[in-house]
Amino acid sequence: MTKIYLIRHAEAEGNLYRRIHGHYNGDITPRGHKQIDLLAERFRDIAIDAVYASDLQRTQKTAGSILKHHDLPLNIEARLKEVDMGVWEDTSWGNVAYDEPEQMCVFANDPAKWEVEGCEHFDDLKARMKGIICELGKKHEGQTIVCFSHGMAIRSLISEIQGVPSERIYEVQHGDNTCVAALNYIDGRLEIEYYNDNSHLPVELSTFAGQDWWKEKIKVDFSNLRLLPMDIAEDAQLYTSSYREGWEYAHGTLSGFSEELYLRTATNASKKNPLSLMKALYGNDFAGIIELDTEHSASEGAGWISFCYLTSDMRGHNMGVQLVGHAVSVYRKLGRNLLRLHVAENNTRAIAFYEKLGFECIGSESGSLCPLKLMELKL
Repeated sequence: MTKIYLIRHAEAEGNLYRRIHGHYNGDITPRGHKQIDLLAERFRDIAIDAVYASDLQRTQKTAGSILKHHDLPLNIEARLKEVDMGVWEDTSWGNVAYDEPEQMCVFANDPAKWEVEGCEHFDDLKARMKGIICELGKKHEGQTIVCFSHGMAIRSLISEIQGVPSERIYEVQHGDNTCVAALNYIDGRLEIEYYNDNSHLPVELSTFAGQDWWKEKIKVDFSNLRLLPMDIAEDAQLYTSSYREGWEYAHGTLSGFSEELYLRTATNASKKNPLSLMKALYGNDFAGIIELDTEHSASEGAGWISFCYLTSDMRGHNMGVQLVGHAVSVYRKLGRNLLRLHVAENNTRAIAFYEKLGFECIGSESGSLCPLKLMELKL
């Protein structure tokens, strides 16, 4: 018999930013690193003979939890990677839910019917996962191994072992980040001791504790923002009124606000790159704006956020991270390795928000009303 621990990666950018990351090589979040530390303690005293991870950095970094207390090499196995999401890769879940609700529904609830350009079919995913896990089980007969994989990949395998058909995939719950499955490989077959065990995580470090979509039988999340290029000619008034409200919210005054300057800057940004000025919608309701300056700090390998805004009714609902996620996506594709922005020194709410996402203060500069913190996130 081979004991196989199959573990989902720690919280990664796709989980935080609510973007579709299958083969997309997103990084681990600050909370994800804390999850890894707790996973390391869970496995500190368990004898392990070999460790495997997919060829994506989110699993390889999570595998550090085992390697922290066990002197073993990390074996990279591409067949453990997540499902290929095809043309959906690195798209906002909010955009897909709005633009392709039927495909979104079948992906979540009857994945064998899911069909988008370039995607990996569900039956192929199940065969891939069962093939590699059985292969490793046979190779390590009599030993204990740990394999790091991904949410949909693990869910597909569990459904295959349990004989759950695609149309009843709801019987196999989604697993939290760093959740553990314990499998036994015996004479060519796989048996499940348990799965989706996240008992090492306190509530405050559980990704799922702050989300509700996975609890429902029909698992479709329509609670995310969708992002569309903003037509500044049509939306000039919306842009300026939003900037005015955001300025006053941040500073408590309109002193120093220049409607003409900021509108001109936004117009130039959208001309350089349509993705530099995006309007966020919650369903059909206006929710916010993310504005980028692709030339600012480019010589230093950094991307710049000029304006990140949510309407008053969207604040406090964990939506701002999705705007930052758009910026990360744009700048990573442009080859930038840093993301920067200014925050007024007295805007403590915004500073705390960016620090939670992993931004660090790297300096201070003078501003029209008060000193500005220069904050930076490594991409």
